[in-house]
Amino acid sequence: MDRGSAGISWKCATSGHDYNQPDDHTGASGSGRYRYGTVRRANTPLPYIPERHQFYPASDACSAHHPPGHSIKPVQDFKALVTQAKMDDLVRTSTQYGDRYNGKKHSQFACSIKQYTSRSKRPLNRSEQCQLIPLLHAFKATPGWPWRSLTTTIHSFTSAGVFTPHKYMNENKEAQAALLSTLLDAVIVKCKQKPEARDIDAQGTANLLWALAKMVGNGLELEKTPKLKEAVAALLPRAKIKAESKDGKDFFIPQHIANLLWAVAKLVDNGLELEKTPKLKEVVAALLLHVKTKAESKEEKDHFRSQGTANLLWALVKLVENGLDLEKTAQLKAAVTALLPHVKSKAESKEEKDHFKPQEVANLLWAMAKLLDNGLKKTSKFREAVAALLANVKTKAKSKEEKDHFIPQHISNLLWAVARLVDNGLELEKTPKLKEVVVALLPHVKAKAESKEEKDHFNTQATANLLWALAKLVDNGLELEKTGPLNEAVAALLPHVKTKAESKEKKDFFNTQGVANLLWAVAKLVDNGLESEKVPKLTEVLVALLPHVKTKAKEQKNHFIPQHIVNLLWALAKLVDIGLELEKTAILKETLAALLYHVKTKAESKDERDHFNAQGLANLVWALAKLGDIGLELEKTVKLKETLTALLYRVKTKAESKEERDRFIPQGIVNLLWALAKLGEAIELNLIKSTFDALVARISETPQRSQQNIWMSLWGVMVFCARFYLCFGRNNKNPLEKHIGELFSRLESTFPDDLEAQTVMVMAASWLGRPCAMAPYYQTNISQSQTIFREQLQSSLPSLQIEEEKSLNSLPPVDLLLPDYNMVIDVQGPYHYVSGDFKTRNGATLLKIALLQKLGFEVIEIPVNKLWKQNSMKRVIEQIKTKLAVQLEAHGPMLHNSGEGEADEAYVTADEGGLFSDDGYATAEEYSEEQINKPKKRKRKRKRANKRLSSSMT
Repeated sequence: MDRGSAGISWKCATSGHDYNQPDDHTGASGSGRYRYGTVRRANTPLPYIPERHQFYPASDACSAHHPPGHSIKPVQDFKALVTQAKMDDLVRTSTQYGDRYNGKKHSQFACSIKQYTSRSKRPLNRSEQCQLIPLLHAFKATPGWPWRSLTTTIHSFTSAGVFTPHKYMNENKEAQAALLSTLLDAVIVKCKQKPEARDIDAQGTANLLWALAKMVGNGLELEKTPKLKEAVAALLPRAKIKAESKDGKDFFIPQHIANLLWAVAKLVDNGLELEKTPKLKEVVAALLLHVKTKAESKEEKDHFRSQGTANLLWALVKLVENGLDLEKTAQLKAAVTALLPHVKSKAESKEEKDHFKPQEVANLLWAMAKLLDNGLKKTSKFREAVAALLANVKTKAKSKEEKDHFIPQHISNLLWAVARLVDNGLELEKTPKLKEVVVALLPHVKAKAESKEEKDHFNTQATANLLWALAKLVDNGLELEKTGPLNEAVAALLPHVKTKAESKEKKDFFNTQGVANLLWAVAKLVDNGLESEKVPKLTEVLVALLPHVKTKAKEQKNHFIPQHIVNLLWALAKLVDIGLELEKTAILKETLAALLYHVKTKAESKDERDHFNAQGLANLVWALAKLGDIGLELEKTVKLKETLTALLYRVKTKAESKEERDRFIPQGIVNLLWALAKLGEAIELNLIKSTFDALVARISETPQRSQQNIWMSLWGVMVFCARFYLCFGRNNKNPLEKHIGELFSRLESTFPDDLEAQTVMVMAASWLGRPCAMAPYYQTNISQSQTIFREQLQSSLPSLQIEEEKSLNSLPPVDLLLPDYNMVIDVQGPYHYVSGDFKTRNGATLLKIALLQKLGFEVIEIPVNKLWKQNSMKRVIEQIKTKLAVQLEAHGPMLHNSGEGEADEAYVTADEGGLFSDDGYATAEEYSEEQINKPKKRKRKRKRANKRLSSSMT
């Protein structure tokens, strides 16, 4: 027996027919017999490929193809294993036999390295690589090497991590690349050999493709390693021939199929284009037929082990993710359908060999969720498979023996998968196992997040996905307040977010999707009852994330897809809206400025992929309205109006297209109406007229709506009609006014407790001239500026009757009422304007003015910044005195008139100098010539009127 220089004989780690274990050191699957005992499988965690807002768990598949019948001696020390003497022996043997050398000793040496890593339960570290690589400079494959030696050597080295690129290994990179190149050259020559080499078999082909896929998964870039790509291209036709041959069906056991599909999926996921790689799609199609045949065969069903089933479904999903259409590929759909009963039977099996490990269950549930995402129907077989897997998860999560097997990555994947299943229509309340699984997993989240040993296992993607999943579950009906562990799990996760966000380590950086998901998740959780004061440093966590958003928005412009932008802006608006004082941080304004640039760019883009969908548009406009509503001075950081114009063009296009309009969900339409109304004069009236018409028509088509949605829609319609009224007067009625009556009638018999809803109902009744039984209780808050102004006005005109905080016709109270003159004075704070700019009035302000005018009142608006200086306040008071004098001359003292006033009395506002100006605001509305010219007619009578006003007040 030739034991070789490594002390290894030809009885290697597995037999050719053993079931191959796809763990992180796949080649070490099976048990190897050693002189001093048995080496067991290494079940180490799998690598994960994070992408978008979900995990793509990459399970390795396949063990080395070893010749049967030899045992392996134990290796005590790596230094003893890799000596110069052993390398010299390999070179001497190769030189001695030349082209007749069969590569036996070389493949034995490769097996010994793999076996060492198997026993160590880890791949080679950087130090070990640095010892090994220089010694392999003369390690070459000669033309005499058979297929078995080639596949065993490449597979063993790959499994051991010999080709894995490590940081700071510049001195060994060339030697590493040369070793890989010489081995791949031999594979390429063998595959292209004419006539065809007879020793190329199915298992060896599968193992080689697995090894190449593993290299790519470990960091070798496909595009930068031409030999790797060439070897894949040479192997694919061989895989196709074997898969399509009549004899091939007997050579391809389920494990080989799983390995091949896993390898193809892994390569595709790392840049190998499905459509542009010859034979790739054909190989997949041929293999899918084998999957279906083997899965439906009674003889083969026992060959489908738990790991193979998990890997197959993972691979199929990865192929779907990368362009294989589930609906258009019949073989793919048939293969998935044939595998589902195996998932169920394995999950329910009491046989230990059939048990799914936590990793496999996580992968399977992830795959099931992904298949639903991509169009798989929720058939009875699908539901049964999911139910069986959920029961499996629950058992493992509650088992004391299994609890340590749940690493953070598994928990993250499981919760993500459950969240996606719920999001795709599996109802939380009607699927008891779903809720039980979530409750069983939450303590694991808390325990792992608080554990000092596990803290480094929470990578950025896992943390983002966990919070996203919890937020999704809450959004779909999991009650935060009634699920104590949920609050605790979130509280335990947030410090990890802060730590990662503040870390300078590159590995801790959040990608664009991760940041968007995190902010969205936190906003969702807080919006659904997570009390910010009970979660320490929540604001700090969010402030730590904002620089990441700003940096990515400025430096990674192409990475921001429309959905990221929508999620980020929605989250920021929601967090500020619910009370987190982020508006006090300068970084928030800078972040918003950077994001709004993307909104404008994407909205104006001619590339279809950059366009926002209907729901995204609704959320964006809502977010901008909210951010403007809270007083963020967006006008100073970005051209808000230009951004809105670009965005609203897309809204208008979709709203006016019947096909696109139907894609607006009811809540989206309500949010759009509310937001467009809230933004007031920030949007040109003619830009939203047709949009409003189309959206309101949709409301009429769907009468079944919640009370909140009805009154929000009613408010939006009234604001639009108010703008129309202020522009064109009472005699030019807007067709949308009919919807005010229609929507009001749906609320007329209700008595909401919410003050906002009550106020809208009172406003609608006032607009329509109908009585309203509602009498809202308005809390008054008199500002210091208002108090000082009232005192000085009264001091200037002692006999003037002034009423303060007066509610007229049950409407919200006005600041000051001059009943003798039928005049209202409102001191307008920043919240009356979009972004607090004291120029652009918001929808609420415009509606209030219109309602007061319809009641016959003349309205004077005084921006509060005009009262901050004494000289400015004096000018305002002088203007009011002049205004009163002119009115006294024209009409005499007036009694309150409850009927509608004239629209051409529109409104007046305190201007910088001289009289009040009827068109003092730069707005989208065009006022009538009569309004614009009125001050000129009155100016001539100013002196005489002032004298009469003074005498009448004494």
